[in-house]
Amino acid sequence: MNALVVGGGGREHAIVWKLKQNSFIKTIYCAPGNAGIQAEASCIPVAPTDLEGLLTLAKEKEVGLTIVGPEAPLVAGIVDRFSSEGLTAIGPSREAAQLEGSKVFTKEVLKAAGVPTADFEVFNNPASALRALKGKSYPLVVKADGLAAGKGVLIAQNDGEAKGAIRTIMEEKAFGDAGNRVVIEEFLEGEEASFIVLTDGETIIPLASSQDHKAIYDGDKGPNTGGMGAYSPAPVIDGAMHETIMKTIIEPVIEKMNERGTPFRGILYAGLMISDGTPYVLEFNVRMGDPETQPILFRMEGDLAEAFLYLHNGQLHKARLSWNPGSSLCVVLASKGYPGHYKKGEVITGLEDLEERSDVKVFHAGTKRDATGTFVTAGGRVLGVTAIDETLTACRDKVYKSIEAVHFDGMTYRKDIGLKGIRREMQLSL
Repeated sequence: MNALVVGGGGREHAIVWKLKQNSFIKTIYCAPGNAGIQAEASCIPVAPTDLEGLLTLAKEKEVGLTIVGPEAPLVAGIVDRFSSEGLTAIGPSREAAQLEGSKVFTKEVLKAAGVPTADFEVFNNPASALRALKGKSYPLVVKADGLAAGKGVLIAQNDGEAKGAIRTIMEEKAFGDAGNRVVIEEFLEGEEASFIVLTDGETIIPLASSQDHKAIYDGDKGPNTGGMGAYSPAPVIDGAMHETIMKTIIEPVIEKMNERGTPFRGILYAGLMISDGTPYVLEFNVRMGDPETQPILFRMEGDLAEAFLYLHNGQLHKARLSWNPGSSLCVVLASKGYPGHYKKGEVITGLEDLEERSDVKVFHAGTKRDATGTFVTAGGRVLGVTAIDETLTACRDKVYKSIEAVHFDGMTYRKDIGLKGIRREMQLSL
């Protein structure tokens, strides 16, 4: 069987890497891919949002399994389009993908299902949103309703920042049409975690827990990014919390989506805030996270492609996945200026020093090769240095030691990835 992976970031590189371990996958194509993926798959320059181009590619290459990495093609209806032509694509329908495509839709589903989430209000114009700020307590959160590449959530510490956030989203259209509506919600304090499951609408298989780090700077400071690092498992999700999340969040949402006539089949990612022992939903994604996918798949034992095929055929109960008992951690190396303006074309050195290791893998995100074949930067998030080891501490030490071998001008990264998990492990051991 030939496989197609849609996307060109670190998540897609990790998916390609995992699929290569499958015995019945013949050829892997990636659209559009990146310079690192080129070493492991055949990259085709088709944009993830070019649904007809992807459909043509899948037919020409006789693709039997398509895995969609980013959210935009899922929200645009790629799964429906492929299904109409008898092709297998993993992900929810266009209607079900609104769990990521619209924060308003998500809030409505959560409210109907009785799932814990922050109190919220929805506004269709800036004037009413600005009026609603009177008497609000701070901090609070202002969210663009639609897709904004992980950057449409703004935390306001005071009235001035809240007004600025509303104007940025709704008047200046910083995120385009995603800002036609905003959600204003209470700010929840606690510890964030990512909980990702596979589901065919009936069976639910949780993947290993993980914790992402959204903010650009150490200590969770600065603007949100697509993600600056992640580790798995997340100690904040112990056995009891895992059970609580399944019973109070995942199962009620899947049931409610079935009741609505928009059954969810695919990958459901719950971005959670654990506050005083209660998990609250911050957001849903309808695909794997980036960079959570990198450490999760590094720990996965079992056949990912087989699990996806069982999911598509409504037989997910047959899938068998297990996890390395150790830890895995990924640190993202980014371009200076990200998530704002940044330069491209900076030469990357040192990657060859890490190529032969089985316990360390550099997943490429924003990379390409220049005219001389040299790796250069081509995005805000450039590389994800990922390692596996018996403990989170050992894993973290290994990643940061490996990063010392890599260089490009303006290279920036967080120095505190994994520290929250290590502190929690130490507390649990006392």
